[in-house]
Amino acid sequence: MVTPPKPTLTEEFFARVKEPQVFTDLFEVLPEVYLFVKDREHRFVKVNRSLSRMHGCEGDGMLGRTDFDFHPPAMAAQYVEEDRRVMEGRKPMINQVWLVRGRDGTPRWYVTSKFPVIGRKGAVMGVAGVMLPYDQAGSAPGEYQRLTRACEYVLAHYGEPIAVADLATRTHLSPSQLQREFRRLFGMSVGDYLLRVRLIMARRRLEATLDPVGQIALDCGFYDQSHFTRAFRAETGLRPLEYRLRFSPRERVS
Repeated sequence: MVTPPKPTLTEEFFARVKEPQVFTDLFEVLPEVYLFVKDREHRFVKVNRSLSRMHGCEGDGMLGRTDFDFHPPAMAAQYVEEDRRVMEGRKPMINQVWLVRGRDGTPRWYVTSKFPVIGRKGAVMGVAGVMLPYDQAGSAPGEYQRLTRACEYVLAHYGEPIAVADLATRTHLSPSQLQREFRRLFGMSVGDYLLRVRLIMARRRLEATLDPVGQIALDCGFYDQSHFTRAFRAETGLRPLEYRLRFSPRERVS
């Protein structure tokens, strides 16, 4: 007979806790720290007061809603895509930098960490995370602020032709400086970021609509359907229609 391992001091302590809610309640008294927990459908099931007020809600006003209820679609799709990667990979993502808009529409940079939430039977139930304003995360935000206009423009105009030179002009940097800043801070080129945003939005359209693939390709900034299909397959391992059949609730119902 195999003897089960002895519980650690931490495991013994938490096993005796009657009201684990006390640990999330701690986040209610931490200023400028934002807590959220989402289920597998990306719905908020727990937020602290700071995050709720950031989005113009009081009480339980955020619960049951998703990022798409509070952010422009391209921004929300990025957050949801990262949630999905955390849940599918079953590994945390630590100190990711995101551009987030508050209730007044002003974009700010935040450092975000997310962890998968595992149920008692071992299945992933959702994702939990915290956000901290970048200027409180131990480093000055100025270097990221230079890229705010470029990122905002891509998120608003991803379906249109976008040249690096035009983005550089908006940020008052030369094209080479802009590329260098993107690689240093985000670990990718401007073109890689633009492609990522376009593919995220295309995935969202494939999941949420029955729009023709060719129309989705054009709306998301790809110059033709074959270009879109190649990029999409390289990113997901699936052709767009295969992805829709697997992940669209509409297709599963029909």
